[in-house]
Amino acid sequence: MAAPSHRRSLRKRRSLVITAAAVAAGVGAGVVVMNANAGTTAAADLYHQTLAAKDGWASSGTGTTGGTKADAAHTFTVSTRAQLVKALGSASDTTPRIIKVKGTIDANTDDAGKKLTCADYASGTGYSLTSYLKAYDPSTYGRSKLPSGTQEKARAAAQTKQAKNVVLKVPANTTIVGVPGSNPGLSGAMLQIQNVDNVIVRNLTFAATEDCFPQWDPTDGDDGNWNSNYDALTLRGATHVWADHNTFTDTPHLDSANPKYYGREYQIHDGELDVTKSSDLVTISRNVFSNHDKTTLIGSSDSEPAGKLRVTLHHNVYKGIVQRAPLSRVGQIHIYNNYYDVTPLNGYAVQYSINSRAKAQVVAENNYWKVPSSVKVSKLLSGDGTGAIKGSGNLVNGTVTDLVAAYNAASSKDLKTTVNWTPTLTAGLESGSAVTNLPTSLGKTAGAGVLTS
Repeated sequence: MAAPSHRRSLRKRRSLVITAAAVAAGVGAGVVVMNANAGTTAAADLYHQTLAAKDGWASSGTGTTGGTKADAAHTFTVSTRAQLVKALGSASDTTPRIIKVKGTIDANTDDAGKKLTCADYASGTGYSLTSYLKAYDPSTYGRSKLPSGTQEKARAAAQTKQAKNVVLKVPANTTIVGVPGSNPGLSGAMLQIQNVDNVIVRNLTFAATEDCFPQWDPTDGDDGNWNSNYDALTLRGATHVWADHNTFTDTPHLDSANPKYYGREYQIHDGELDVTKSSDLVTISRNVFSNHDKTTLIGSSDSEPAGKLRVTLHHNVYKGIVQRAPLSRVGQIHIYNNYYDVTPLNGYAVQYSINSRAKAQVVAENNYWKVPSSVKVSKLLSGDGTGAIKGSGNLVNGTVTDLVAAYNAASSKDLKTTVNWTPTLTAGLESGSAVTNLPTSLGKTAGAGVLTS
């Protein structure tokens, strides 16, 4: 079997009309008015709500307030890609802004709202998949170097054309919230938070983030890989970011529909929510991650500098997820009160849930795993022999289980069991019977479509 790749994958685009309710149905979500931080019934102004004190790493220091100070001139309601681009403005503008997303916005549209396809992006570049496959067939091109030449240049040009439409850059001091009851979300988009501070993203369904033009890399893994270029939500050098009550999914184009070329899956999806390039002070709470392979990457390489990549993940639901829930490098990561259902779903079968590598310091406590008999408990964790996971209070099918011990007993590269820090930003941390109830409680309180204003 080919060795798994830990590189950020580089991936085709199709249209989407999807409701948050439809995705949430897969995890039993209902419509409940909830407090965003603690899960208790409350009324709230979603558009001005800030991250609560001690709610994960994003509450550290100055905290995360997003665009709560926005004036009327910088408060927008958007329902098209063109309106969203205008509301976002320049990525260097630090003026506080609130953006209310009403309905589902398709990023693969032009400024007039016309639908754009992969053929539109390829037009004029000279790219064709047939020609690309012929040019870089390993039987003739070999496996020792990346593609170069006419067709690779054409592929990159076509990918650049798509990126101009689908990559949406978020400035500092911004709150982006889906309007309750409007089925809010982004289809085909990559929301990029890069080198900015203080951003809130809530109540959105991210779906169908697809690369029309994956790149072939014969040197990636034992047999090569097709790599795509867009994460649904990506943090690169960002600080103080709160991602809350969102839903992430590959729907409607699942990986099982991907063809194979050169014997490898033609992968059009990259990450769902990645935290890379020394991003820091991030809280990821009450989201639903479903039907996806490489879900959350924390740290883009093993050589990222120490001192950053401090991330909290709590009260999230993972269902139909293959890996990276999360994959952690370098930083101090707190993972608590999440629900992992690792039952195979729609062709997505788990490789592992949590990976700690490159000296990452992970604390994983009071999470719940639903594990079918076909999945070994020793496969729920992974590492490279340098990472640490301090685990406690984790349940497998309702029974407290030492996941690190199970992994180490079956692995030649042991996870370390002690870490160099103690979490203190733990608002809402649940224990005891509340952990046993996570499959039910998070089915009602996680994901888009739950919050109301």
